[in-house]
Amino acid sequence: MSKDAILGAIRRGLKRGPLPADQQAMLAGRIATHPRHLIPARSRLPRAEQIALFIRNVEKEFGTVERVPDHAAIPAAVADYLAAQNLPSRIVMAPHPDLTGIDWSTRPMLEREARRAQDGDAVSLQHAWAGIAETGTLVLPSGAERPTTLNLLPDTEIAVLRASDVVGAYEEAWDRLRAGAQDSLTGGFMPRNIMLVTGPSRSADIEQTLELGAHGPRRLHILLVEDEPAPRMESPAEARAEATTQPGAPAAPGD
Repeated sequence: MSKDAILGAIRRGLKRGPLPADQQAMLAGRIATHPRHLIPARSRLPRAEQIALFIRNVEKEFGTVERVPDHAAIPAAVADYLAAQNLPSRIVMAPHPDLTGIDWSTRPMLEREARRAQDGDAVSLQHAWAGIAETGTLVLPSGAERPTTLNLLPDTEIAVLRASDVVGAYEEAWDRLRAGAQDSLTGGFMPRNIMLVTGPSRSADIEQTLELGAHGPRRLHILLVEDEPAPRMESPAEARAEATTQPGAPAAPGD
């Protein structure tokens, strides 16, 4: 059904015709200018603190983050994570150039296929388009190089995100999407689907008992590629690990 047919059915249901010219002009102006909503002050931080905020919010929502120096370190990071979680050394990954261009020969025992996820796939490796610091959210627009099924079907999702693709607020992510994407058919910037993922899938609908993996992956692990020279702040997880490996050191905040 075309857009005109859908809008015509809505007008008939509301028992009115097309909007008056002044209202049409007002709506067209709003769509063209993309007015911003309120941006939380917590996201307006120096760059290093913005990255630290993103990591802190991911961990608060039951996700995990590992910082890696470059894409060459990803095979080892993936293999180590699978071993630590007692998962099979087999992944289905997004056919994105950032992932397919990696030299995977350093981990020959790690089986991988670049395709959409299917029933029975246990672990996916996804390319994250952006991260939002204010909530620790991944932005995952659909596309041939970033299949949406990788975000839904496997029990464990590993996402590769460049530190340079972390923004402070949602509005900044929409700005980037408008500037960098255009549909060849419609001329618009929206892909077929955009998933905003904050932590692993979870629900407490039944007796208010939190259940992970209710509608998607029960584990979300982010490999944050340090691809920008911004000063680095220690994440809470790294602080706890450092305190654990140094006997006699004071406990990290929150321990």
